[in-house]
Amino acid sequence: MKYATIAFVVLASGFVGTSVGDDEVTLETVPPVVVKTIPEAGAAEVDPKLTEIRVTFSKEMLDGSWSWAILSPESFPKVDGKAKYLADKRTCVLSVRLEPGKTYAIWVNSEEFGNFKDAEGRSAIPYLLVFRTKKK
Repeated sequence: MKYATIAFVVLASGFVGTSVGDDEVTLETVPPVVVKTIPEAGAAEVDPKLTEIRVTFSKEMLDGSWSWAILSPESFPKVDGKAKYLADKRTCVLSVRLEPGKTYAIWVNSEEFGNFKDAEGRSAIPYLLVFRTKKK
């Protein structure tokens, strides 16, 4: 529960801290948010043969900039190559090697790291992706 509280504080302060007034809120001026992940957050039967984690944002992102942050060393997957954005400029892909029967937790941005940024340099709202792989 400690992490949920931290995530809420980060979300609230990250959004409130922007320089957007109430009457100026637009899709262009708000920070990007995660709209889709593969695997899906909360999935409990992910195939351990999955080789990519994909995160899709609400807007085009700054190429070459990301923060796949560690919640704990035990819950972070083994990375197999460098992250990259797809041609849509919204989906970032991380090549990984997963193990069966393991729970993974990965921050997409965090309180300390905010390098997932939109094309205008606004950091994405932190998102905790948690999933579990199937046992053999």
